[in-house]
Order: sequence, then structure tokens, then C-alpha cells
Amino acid sequence: MRCHKSIMILVSLAAVMMTTNAAVGRPNLVFTMCIPEIYWKECVQMMEDSASKGIPISCISGRDRYECIEKVGRKEADVVAVDPEDMYLAAKGNELASKAGYNVVEQVRTKEEPDAAYRYEAVAVIHKDLDIHDVQGLRGLKSCHTGVGRNVGYKIPITKLTAMGVLGNINDPEYSARENELRALSSLFSKGCLVGTWSPDPAINQRLKETYSNMCALCEKPDICDYPDIYSGYEGALRCLVHNGGNVAWTKVIYVKRFFGLPVGVTPAVPTNEDPSNFRYFCPDGTKVPINADTKPCTWAARPWQGYMANDGVNNIEAELTELGQLGEKEKAAWWKDLMLLDEKTLAVASSPISPEQHLKDAKYLDVIERNSGAPERNARLCVWTQDALNKCRALSRAAHSRDARPRLSCLLEKDQDACLVAVRDDGADLVVVDGGSVLRAITDFNAQPIISEVYGSGSTKYSERPAVVVVKKGSSISGLADLRGKRSCHSGYRNDFAGWLAPIHALKKANLIKSEDDVAEFFAGSCAPGAQPGSKLCQQCVGNIASNDDKVTEATKCKPTEAEAFKGGQGAIKCLTSDKGDVAFLPLPALMEIGKFL
Repeated sequence: MRCHKSIMILVSLAAVMMTTNAAVGRPNLVFTMCIPEIYWKECVQMMEDSASKGIPISCISGRDRYECIEKVGRKEADVVAVDPEDMYLAAKGNELASKAGYNVVEQVRTKEEPDAAYRYEAVAVIHKDLDIHDVQGLRGLKSCHTGVGRNVGYKIPITKLTAMGVLGNINDPEYSARENELRALSSLFSKGCLVGTWSPDPAINQRLKETYSNMCALCEKPDICDYPDIYSGYEGALRCLVHNGGNVAWTKVIYVKRFFGLPVGVTPAVPTNEDPSNFRYFCPDGTKVPINADTKPCTWAARPWQGYMANDGVNNIEAELTELGQLGEKEKAAWWKDLMLLDEKTLAVASSPISPEQHLKDAKYLDVIERNSGAPERNARLCVWTQDALNKCRALSRAAHSRDARPRLSCLLEKDQDACLVAVRDDGADLVVVDGGSVLRAITDFNAQPIISEVYGSGSTKYSERPAVVVVKKGSSISGLADLRGKRSCHSGYRNDFAGWLAPIHALKKANLIKSEDDVAEFFAGSCAPGAQPGSKLCQQCVGNIASNDDKVTEATKCKPTEAEAFKGGQGAIKCLTSDKGDVAFLPLPALMEIGKFL
């Protein structure tokens, strides 16, 4: 149901593009890009811009990039813009992978290195005279890193050194995934510089830095061991090696070249005070390679470029994507950045189609994404009670794993919220997500412990709660709840929406104005509660995607619980009120605080 708005617009714009295509000699074929639904406005603009230039690209929306990968796999769309982690989801975390025939067909490269095979390559740099002949020789050395959690200075060396049997046990169940890694690095190297936030909890962060303080010893400020630090980052790791007593630095090839004044891609050499002849690339096989403009560095792994991924039913789309990227740059369009992942320093470059799995393997990056520190058998068990929530949980689990969230999330289905709270209480599950109205009961009746809450900004309380408010027009005759009978109502949402639905229902029931939420439709003369049954009185005042200027699209998107419905959310409820579609609006206070943005 979510994609109706996009399918209908696709039909209306496709005719325009096909007519234009025929005039310029293109085949009558429109390639469809899937985009996250939050970028729908940019999508509409992209279709208009591309149609005016005869570029046969249209788009449909998905919940997020992961759902777009699935839509491309089901051939509901032709192409999607992706990160390497998304390529991993297509290769390993997608049930359609074998049937879809995914291929990376074009890459987003930098204008500085348009011919480089990868976005960046990870290297280890040592002094030329360092007495080391294999990776085991790293033991006891002083190591310089870009920062905790980063790719070339942390994830890649940990992954590769673990596979080589150099790093110690990173799967001890007594420790978290992060502490397992820090313990292993602290035991392998005598000193190091590894700045950053080692834990988001300040107390744990401080404990870890005190426990494994040798990994802060080479930093500019060892007692702080955080950014900014002149010995952190890509150049900072090299500075730590050259000027602060380090033995090995983990960084990117491009920064090695810049640090030592060597040419980078189309950028000529820029002399520096650093002498590359005194240093070497240290290779995974234990050999050493000179650092100069003519020698190919030996790398430990590489991060692939972002790119565009299609299914096996799509051929020869590269020219259209390149042309679309050029159009977006010329127009400086928002869709150029949000939908195509391009900016002033990058461009879309055609490449030979390659499967996402092979692309990651060629870069030696697949195992970096799959890196799993901590107890292998320990999962974080999230309990849900609807099939939709279960599907979302499983998608979240795959996406989170691809982006380095550990431990892995597993999903459990129970019959209702209370059953999930019981499961958490009795150690059958670890996590459950409840709305604000259920938190106190979860604590008192089920001994649950809140660990995280959403933050809503201006208008929310010190505990991040969003008070529900009722808004009427100045001069309205409404002076109490009873006066709402027979009026038109605007709701920020339906059923699970606290401010837009649950709070007003509770208030009306408490005032004995209704007996249950089933009475709401008759209590008001008409309503807009996005997510309610289309065609019901609760959807009567909704307007759908009015920005499309297409009656079919407007009707198809009316009252949908997505951004396609103009009156969705707190801001949408205010729009409903100010558009004279309602007499009263129910919404969260933070939305009211931003009223100047949409009046």
C-alpha cells in the first residue's frame, strides 16, 4: 500500500518521458529508481527535471534503503543508490539475492581519483629499518590508529589480525564486543594512540580508558584520549609514527601520499618536509614496499565506492545515470545529493557490472563487515507482538549487523505487549519497545528497566516526553471538551499515536463523552486521522499528496500513514486546521513549537 503514491506518479510522468525519448532517439523505456520515502519531494522534482531533459529515469519509494533493495530484487524497481553495507545486505542479508541477480552497475567516485578502483585502501606504514618480517612481529610494537570504531585504523586491522591468529581472543563472553577488541589491542601492542568515545556511557568510557590506558599513551593528551588530537585521524596516525615514537601506523593510501608530498590521482605532487624514503608499506605477508609515486602500495583491505545497484533485468543504464548526475550537478538539485549520493567533489562513473558479493570480496572488505567480536552465541532478543513489527525487526537486525551493531539483534513474536513484558521479566527476551503511556506500568507491574528513550527537542519535557496538546483557532466557540461534539477534527496520527489519538480518546472517555474509540467517528462531524480506514469518516478531511497535482495520486494517498498524506504528523494536523479542514487539532507539543515553519 505504501508505494501507491509513487506508482501513480510514475504512470503520469512516464508518458511525458517516453514521448520525449522518442524525439531524441532513445528507446521507449523508463528506468525506475527506488528511493527512501523521506525523500519523496526530491523524487518528484527529479522526475520533473529528468523528464524535461529526456532522461528516462523515474522513481518509486520504499520505507528505507533496505526495502528499496528488496524492491529492486523483486523487480518492482530497477536501480537503487547504495553504500558498501547495502551491497552486503543484497549479497548476504536478502532472501532474494540468488533470484535478483544484483549487480553494481555504476560507482560514485571522486573527481580527484576518478580511475581509482576503491574509495580508499587501508595500509600499515612502518619505519624502513624496523626489524619485522611477518605479522607476528607486530607484537609489542607501538601502534598509531585513526580512532576507535573507524575502518582503516580499527575495524580492518582487528579483522585481518584476528584472522591471521595475531590478535588475542575477541569472543570472551564476560566482556562486551568493544571491550573484547580493546583488550586484544592492548595486549598486542605495548603502547598506542586510539582516540575517541570508547563507550557512549561516560562512566564506562572512563573505566575502559583507565583499564587499557596503554592504548592512549602515544596520544597528544593521553588522559583525555579523544578528539581533537594531533595524533588522531588519517594524517595524525602518520604524525604519531613519524614524530611521536610510533612503530606502525594504520591509515589510508591517499593520506600517505599527501603526507609525503606524492601525487594523488589528478592532483600533482606537493612537496612537504616529510621524507618517504625512510618509511615502508608493511604488507600482510610480511614484506615491505617502498613509498613513492611509482610503487603500488600493498593493502590490507579497501572500502568500495558507493554506487548504483540494479537487478539482472536491467541493461545499459549507465549512460542515463551518468547523464542524470550531470544534470543534478548543473541544477544543484537537492535530489542530486539525497537520491544519487553525489556532491561537488564526486561524479557517477560507469563500471563493469559486478555482483555486490564479488565486489566486496575483491576489496577484501566482506569479512570486515562480518566482523563479530563478543560472545558469538549472545544475541539481543527484541520482543514484538505483530507480524508487521516482526518483519521490521528482522530488517533492522540485518541492517544493524551490516553497520557494525553488535551483538546481533534477534526477533521474538508474542501475542501482545503484556506477553512481551512477561518475556523480558522472565528472561525470555531482553528488549521490548513500548509507548510513553505504558512505561510506568512496565516498571511497576513487570519490573522492566528503561534504558533508552526517544528525544524530541523543543517542547518535550526533561525526560523527553512529548505532551499532547489541543489546538483551536483564535476566536473559536470551543471552550471545553463537550463543545467538540459535531466539530471537525485533525489528528497527528491514529491508534498508536499518543498525542493524536490515545490522549484525546482517553480524555473524551474520562469526560463520559464517548464509551470507546469506536465512537470517535460519530462524535466528530468529520476527521483526518492518517492511518485510519480509507473511506471512513476518520479519513474524510484528509487530502493525500496534493503536491502531485494528480487526482489519481491524491485519491490513492489520502489518509495514508506516510509522508504522502499532507496532513500526517503534528505539522500535518496544524496544516489541516489552518487549511479550514478542521476545527480542532490534536498533536504533540514539539510540533506546535515549530508552527512558524508551516503556517
